[in-house]
Amino acid sequence: MHTAYLVVTIFAIGLNAFSGVSALVHFAPILPPMQRAGVPVSWLTFPIGTLKTLGALGLIAGLWVPPLGIAAAAGLTIFFVCAMYTHVLADDISGQFAFAGFLLALNVATFALTALVHPVVI
Repeated sequence: MHTAYLVVTIFAIGLNAFSGVSALVHFAPILPPMQRAGVPVSWLTFPIGTLKTLGALGLIAGLWVPPLGIAAAAGLTIFFVCAMYTHVLADDISGQFAFAGFLLALNVATFALTALVHPVVI
């Protein structure tokens, strides 16, 4: 179980970091789908790129401090639920929507595996 947790978490770190940095630098291929979804270009820096990048950093920190990883995975899950909802409202079922769905599933898996491997007692 611990190996699955590490593999999924490291994969999630890479894809969330890529997605966050792509938004921060206004990577050209993501601009048209964002416009179709009605997302202002100014939002790519903050909140979109900033939150995804900070989520990836939280997953990294969570490798040593598991409650941070659980919080980061939960935050990224909520972020991608909202992202998918935004695309559905705009009738934009594109490749970006599919990628958001994949990242949603990946972050849910990261959250579940982190919680299973490192149960937090409150």
